[in-house]
Amino acid sequence: MDDEVLLEKLLVGDQDAFRALVSRYHSSLVRVARYHVDSDAAAEDVAQDTWVAVLRGVHKFEGRSSFKTWLFKILVNRSRTAGSRDRKQVPVDTAFAEPTVEQSRFDAGGAWTDPPTPLDDLVSAHLDDALVVRAIRDAVRELPEPQQAVVTLRDVEGLSTYEVSALLGLTEGNVRVILHRGRAKVRAALEGVARGGLP
Repeated sequence: MDDEVLLEKLLVGDQDAFRALVSRYHSSLVRVARYHVDSDAAAEDVAQDTWVAVLRGVHKFEGRSSFKTWLFKILVNRSRTAGSRDRKQVPVDTAFAEPTVEQSRFDAGGAWTDPPTPLDDLVSAHLDDALVVRAIRDAVRELPEPQQAVVTLRDVEGLSTYEVSALLGLTEGNVRVILHRGRAKVRAALEGVARGGLP
């Protein structure tokens, strides 16, 4: 059931619709909240507060954006109130300057000796494989901030670069750089699983 149908059901008091929305988005809310607050417990609290705000404000939702975008805006506003964002504002060119690929994968002339497997190739044949799904979830969970928030919003929740930029207070260029580095780490984790023996 898509969000719009669940939202219609929620508006008439369907508790199952609310449970379905919580099941769909809660873990992503916690991951994104963690970008703004100092602990996992604080991120969980912010996510819970967001659901309370949704229940209280769902009748005011005007549909000018998707439900998902509205939900994450509520979360980010509450996260910023709850946590200090200043400590996380570091220039992208210094904070994220680590190489996205190990130098050992290149020869002395800079050519690939061990090129990365395209992420689509690693995943597409194994979408139903619990090992791959678990590896992806674990890899995203292990990403440092703000990579975890950006990858969650872009690749897990499907928001646009512009929406992620607005939600996290980053430039679109920074979102692209952070997303590239986060995806590289997820790819590396999946390559490790593949080397260990995907069926």
